[in-house]
Amino acid sequence: MYDFYLHNKQLFDQLDTFIDSLENKDSSLIQVLHHAQGIFGYLPKEVQLYISKRLNIASAKVYSIVNFYSYFTTEPKGKYKISVCLGAVCFAKGADKILYEFEKQLGIKAGQTSKDLLFSLDGLRCVGACGLAPVVVVNSKVYGQFKPEQVNDVLDYYKSLENTTI
Repeated sequence: MYDFYLHNKQLFDQLDTFIDSLENKDSSLIQVLHHAQGIFGYLPKEVQLYISKRLNIASAKVYSIVNFYSYFTTEPKGKYKISVCLGAVCFAKGADKILYEFEKQLGIKAGQTSKDLLFSLDGLRCVGACGLAPVVVVNSKVYGQFKPEQVNDVLDYYKSLENTTI
């Protein structure tokens, strides 16, 4: 745990600042977990243990909360979260082929993250945009009437964002 802490000291400092700003630490576990996930991108066991010590809460309670709520993740996710809608309308219009093309080009399966931590890939039940079917969502950007041949262009676009300098 100490190595993880040393390599991420600035992130832990951000978390400490947030925790110190809370008036009522006793009822703030979920709020702290949300903030920690925003800082770290996920909640590895080292972060969970740190939070349990800082809030004086049993580590088993922290672990159970993290594993109960689907929002929290204990695995690192990609910077760009790609979700392919697999609802009935999207599926009927070829969403399975789109998901397969993303899997093929990224070299990962749905539910996984690329080794470079750029992309996570998931299938969704329904995004409620059936008029745009099939739908792909990257972070919060919705792509409607998506076709498998667009996969390469979308991936290239997000990769190009990593090569721009400010």
